[in-house]
Amino acid sequence: MWSVMEYLTGDHSAPAFKDTMSSTDDWTCPKVKLSNGVKMPILGIGTSQIGGFSQDTVLYAVRDCGLRLVDTSKYNGFEVQLSEVFRESGVPRSDLWVTNKLWPEDYGYESAKMAFQKSCTQMGVEYLDIYMLHWPGGMQPGRSNRELRAEAWRALEELHQEGLCRSIGVSNFMIHHLEQLKQDCTVVPHVNQVEYHPFQQPRDLMEYCRREGIAFQGYCPLAKGQALSDPTIIQLAQKYGCTPAEICIRWSIQNGAITIPKSTKRERVVENYQVFGFQLTEEDVETINKLHDGRHVSWDPTNVE
Repeated sequence: MWSVMEYLTGDHSAPAFKDTMSSTDDWTCPKVKLSNGVKMPILGIGTSQIGGFSQDTVLYAVRDCGLRLVDTSKYNGFEVQLSEVFRESGVPRSDLWVTNKLWPEDYGYESAKMAFQKSCTQMGVEYLDIYMLHWPGGMQPGRSNRELRAEAWRALEELHQEGLCRSIGVSNFMIHHLEQLKQDCTVVPHVNQVEYHPFQQPRDLMEYCRREGIAFQGYCPLAKGQALSDPTIIQLAQKYGCTPAEICIRWSIQNGAITIPKSTKRERVVENYQVFGFQLTEEDVETINKLHDGRHVSWDPTNVE
């Protein structure tokens, strides 16, 4: 789907990640080239209030496992803790990919810019690699969601033009939200981040994003643990000699989705990034594709106008 798929499915040899964990210099996370030419890692770590947050685990992922993409939002409330992670990791800022999101309470032109500056200050950074509209619904009585989205997006366009955001995107946007934004604004989102796992596969949305040059990013790749007990996933894990989590993450990546599993445990972080040492067959990818049943384990934006 994206240029990274040439790496994942072509003749290049994937690094034997399981054999090189003692040296984080021995593997490289493939990147997706966004429509504006910026390259974004295809694998990162997510943070959310649900399931807890471990600053030590995120630090371990960045400093010791070589992970570079860290996804958060103002809503989650971990900006200050992540600023400490970035500082303590010793990783140059230019090597990190920092994602943050604008919460709907701040939708509006001036309020969006103020929220952006506050988030950057909280995180101890001068710019973000991508800044996203977090949710398609607004939170201001008397104003339409479409109007608020467009106004906030205009602020993000200017932040991008000023070089304060290397790229801009949206989260939880469906096709009708993206169509309206395209009609109302100038810059098409570089990334759309939505719930994506074996049970929730928005194929029409993925195809739309592909046609429009919008990189597709998936969160909750393990369906908040529900996928780990699925018999098909377990059977494939036994076949490949890995864990169910690795199967889900590898499947997501092979389908072209930028993937951000989260964990509060070090051993799970290691497990989550051991996915570049093997490749699922086309038949096994299709087997997992058939697990789609439409269930959501997170927010469902389908009916947001």
